[in-house]
Amino acid sequence: MTQIAVIGAGVTGLTTAYELLDRGFEVTVFDRHRYAAMETSFANGGQLSASNAETWTQWGTVLKGLKWMLSADAPLLVNPAPTLHKMRWMAEFLSNIPRYRANTVETVRLAIAARAVLFEMAAREGIDFDLERRGILHFYSNGKDLAHARMVNGLLAAGGLERRELSPGEMREVEPALCGDFVGGFLTPSDSSGDIHKFTTGLAAACARRGASLRFGTEVDGLEARDGVRIVSGGREERFDGVVVSAGIRSRAFAAMLGDRVNIYPVKGYSITVQLADAASQAAAPWISLLDDRAKIVASRFGKDRFRIAGTAEFNGANRDIRADRIRPLVEWCEKHFPGVSTEHATPWAGLRPMTPSMLPRVGRGKRPGVFYNTGHGHLGWTLSAATARLVAERVAGELAPRRTEVRLPVAAAA
Repeated sequence: MTQIAVIGAGVTGLTTAYELLDRGFEVTVFDRHRYAAMETSFANGGQLSASNAETWTQWGTVLKGLKWMLSADAPLLVNPAPTLHKMRWMAEFLSNIPRYRANTVETVRLAIAARAVLFEMAAREGIDFDLERRGILHFYSNGKDLAHARMVNGLLAAGGLERRELSPGEMREVEPALCGDFVGGFLTPSDSSGDIHKFTTGLAAACARRGASLRFGTEVDGLEARDGVRIVSGGREERFDGVVVSAGIRSRAFAAMLGDRVNIYPVKGYSITVQLADAASQAAAPWISLLDDRAKIVASRFGKDRFRIAGTAEFNGANRDIRADRIRPLVEWCEKHFPGVSTEHATPWAGLRPMTPSMLPRVGRGKRPGVFYNTGHGHLGWTLSAATARLVAERVAGELAPRRTEVRLPVAAAA
């Protein structure tokens, strides 16, 4: 049987492993952590959000970054200390500004395709991940932001996404718990939310049941693509017919070992998980998932007693520190918009999003035979991973024919 290694046991790596198993491959998953989904797939905002597919590659983002550079609690924070990697990444980011519209449309198409694949996986394997299919509500507090949202809505519509603009009164009907003065919003009924960690650990168990070898707590020390793929881990050398790199921010280093350039920069995001420990907090928290475009904060309800609030983007290298001045705006946002929710028990977290300069994931083969990538999804890994997993699995099957290949529903072409 054709043997494929997958490096990374986050949501991208495990959806990839699952799709490869469907196509008859023998799959081995490597991850340095003892458990699945322990990095960026641990505590993100929880949104499966085609409506958040707008790429950041626009001059407005650059100007905001310069304006906020000295503000510790700004939604976008860039450490001004120069590094060669950061400067090269930023230069390529600027070069992608002319492709802002095309890349946004491509991203929303991919996000829409991913929905059916992810729901299919969860249904087949009976994975409970606190899924809420109530849609996502974007809200705006001034006319300028709402006008920009209308422009973005045109791009999302070009990618096939159906949304509805709401008045402030209609917003209150959709989510009575939301407090504040708003000029309007957009509701995307087809979007949803759920707990990425519960989904990914459930998928890991499903992969194990279906015969995958899960090498948790295993550091990959070396990679070489020659007459197949050689992987060195823990002093042990193994050979595989192919490899899929889905290793988050470490994908860049693994790609270099394999002779490829994958320009990924770590963009840190923060979250808090508020424990809704009392009946008053449970009643005061929203059920619909929310996105505050001005603050760049998202919020999702996980069952009766958890409320996840996440946001911000920090360009500060591979720094995983949880900073109090970055967590405080999330707590204050909760207290402002949901004053009846107690924030006494709020667990902070920070994760590093693997982001490419184009903000499109790297999906497909490398230079050498048997080498493939499914990485660089940025802030949309949870949203896009199921579709890109299917794409890369089909490409692996096309190049390294397994003993059994199952052809399944197509998704949009990857970038």
